[in-house]
Amino acid sequence: MMLRVVERDVQNAHPGDTAETLITVLVTGFGPFPGAPFNPTGALALRLARRRRPALASVRCIAHVFRTSYAAVDHELPRLLDLHRPDVLLIFGLASRTPWLRIETRARNAVSRLVPDAGGRLTRTNRIRPGEAAVLTGRAPFQRLLAAARTASVPARLSRNAGAYLCNYVYWRGSEAGVSNAPIPLVAFVHVPLVRRGQRPPRTPGSSGTQRKLTLVDLGRAGEAILLALVTAARHAKPA
Repeated sequence: MMLRVVERDVQNAHPGDTAETLITVLVTGFGPFPGAPFNPTGALALRLARRRRPALASVRCIAHVFRTSYAAVDHELPRLLDLHRPDVLLIFGLASRTPWLRIETRARNAVSRLVPDAGGRLTRTNRIRPGEAAVLTGRAPFQRLLAAARTASVPARLSRNAGAYLCNYVYWRGSEAGVSNAPIPLVAFVHVPLVRRGQRPPRTPGSSGTQRKLTLVDLGRAGEAILLALVTAARHAKPA
């Protein structure tokens, strides 16, 4: 069963817009899982789908929150791709021990046999696709995504290790998936840190006394900047 899907109507569509000129974005996050009773990625995906601003004109944005289970990804992701045929797949996952955004440049052909999903399931193998390539490179302008997040005043770094849990799993599945026998043009995955539900977490003492942990508002600002960078890239990739 799907947790939640939100679709924002195409904003400020022009009379001449067609399927060839409109941009469709699928943004996904996850629900809670063992060790993370609050997962900010679900709220982040829903927040981005509701954003309205001129830069998102002629953009159809769908948000989906997966249950943190392998079965949910296997069942729901293909249906979402077939239904919406996105130009951009933007995936958010939680990296609770990292205090900055991690823009993952590749998905690993790896899955943990030691950590169960939210349904208690353990995988039987440590490979997503046994016998296939060790990694799949994402399809996104990674340096531009990094610059976008930093311009939003949120610390971010590129990463080559998306882990071996559901985040990496959905990144692999999205990277290998296709629509009408063609790969999804842009696929990006961003790990975000754990944030509190509140808007203003306490400051962390530092040399200047002004350092603080990130909030959901910070994640929303960085997520929007990344989304806009991907939309721009998708528009440039569209045939003239």
